[in-house]
Amino acid sequence: MKEFKIDAQRITPRELNRTIKKAAQDNDRIIIENPNAMHYMVAGLTKPVEVVIDGSAGYFAGTMIHGARVHINGNAGWFPADNMTEGEVIIDGSAGDGVGQGIYGGTVVVRKDVGSRTGEIMKNGTIIVGGNSGFMSGIFMMGGRMIILGDISDDAGESIIRGTIYVGGEIKSLGKNAKIDELEEKERNELKELLESYNFHLEEDKYQRFRKIVPRSARPFYGQESEEGK
Repeated sequence: MKEFKIDAQRITPRELNRTIKKAAQDNDRIIIENPNAMHYMVAGLTKPVEVVIDGSAGYFAGTMIHGARVHINGNAGWFPADNMTEGEVIIDGSAGDGVGQGIYGGTVVVRKDVGSRTGEIMKNGTIIVGGNSGFMSGIFMMGGRMIILGDISDDAGESIIRGTIYVGGEIKSLGKNAKIDELEEKERNELKELLESYNFHLEEDKYQRFRKIVPRSARPFYGQESEEGK
């Protein structure tokens, strides 16, 4: 495996991303040292390389990547993996608002808590949160799946159109067009297999407590309260 190291201490985000893209042509693994929570790291990378950010990242880490595998050994700011089409972003710590905003594919994993609007307008792909997720998680969700191991805050699944939000903890309140369903045994088994592949090892009774948030209607009509919602 060919490895390339970049010291980000005294360069700009533009210079860093230019260096990453050049290094991705001939290397399998890129390590970014001294990231200092820089914004826009690993933006627009379209090579299937592994990128390790050895520390915390700022806003829009891994934005618009296609195929890269990004591992952040710390926390991340707002909008990590924004509009990712393919690939993987793993965050060992916590993250801010808008995790996985608008993703079309790939997998985002945050091992601790995240902020609000997780998975906003996501179209496909998978988001896994090891802790809690803030208000309006899944707002305008159009597809894919979110798995929240902890609690989910107010207005969960606000205006959800398609997709599924699995919640292992408490659901504070639901947004418009969202409802709670129970899981089928097949879904529980799929969750267990996926979570264990990312080193989340839960007690068996935890899987029995999972519930899912799904759309109440595939064609919601706003401006007038439905008979079912009264």
